[in-house]
Amino acid sequence: MVQTATLPLMLKQLRLASVARHWQGMLATAERNGWDSAQYLSALCEQELTERDSRRIARYTQDSHLPTAKSLASFDFTQVPGLSRARIEALAGSSDWTRQARNVLLFGASGVGKTHLAAAIGHGLVEQSIRVRYFVTTALVQDLQLARQHLRLEDALHKLDKFPALILDDFGYVKKTDQETQVLFELIAHRYETGSLIITSNQPFAEWDRIFPDQMMTVAAVDRLVHHATIIEVSSDSYRRKEALGQVVVRTPTAITPTTTTIPASVTTTAPVSRDHSGDAHPDTPSG
Repeated sequence: MVQTATLPLMLKQLRLASVARHWQGMLATAERNGWDSAQYLSALCEQELTERDSRRIARYTQDSHLPTAKSLASFDFTQVPGLSRARIEALAGSSDWTRQARNVLLFGASGVGKTHLAAAIGHGLVEQSIRVRYFVTTALVQDLQLARQHLRLEDALHKLDKFPALILDDFGYVKKTDQETQVLFELIAHRYETGSLIITSNQPFAEWDRIFPDQMMTVAAVDRLVHHATIIEVSSDSYRRKEALGQVVVRTPTAITPTTTTIPASVTTTAPVSRDHSGDAHPDTPSG
């Protein structure tokens, strides 16, 4: 005869925490509704999977260090009329591009919402159980410099491989020194075609020679980033400045008809355009 007295212990050993909590209550529901054994077992498994997904997403959210209040729902697209809401929602709502190790490059002046958009895309990926890690670029560079000093740079780069998407915020504030830009370039080279980068920058490509110490390294870094990339410019007056002046109207998020985002002339004026496997047009050699 099958004994149920040891069932809680067996479920604990099997690490079925949700089943252990719900099997008795679910059994009463099954008896009340006339479920057969397969329906009962299916309901328990579904509950277990749902709770595991919730715990995983909570863990990934904590590990991501993403700004908590920056979601798509809280971004006011009316303040950036040239920005395609549909395009941003597609990046946040599908993780296919991360499996292709594509990059997202967000350009614009300070205060226009680049960080908010990058974080919102990151939160969308986490909701799909994709691991994301947010960094202020200067802080990450300092960590990589320290790792290099201790001859652990390769280990540090490989530890970041567990995150399919890295967000490098305020990329343009990296100091132009051999030590800082060298480790930054090594990170870009390491992630090339193996992991996605989401970069925000207030500096167009033509001004990246202020970040990297020589033209050759600048061209090599840009080439790796744009080879498989979605490039978006956020063109608007500073949201923070308008908010300070009381010009921002608080709006309840509503459905907005998608508009087409045009890559700015500052990025594409002299850039030949190619098409990657997704069919999107992207500049091969951007200029500022």
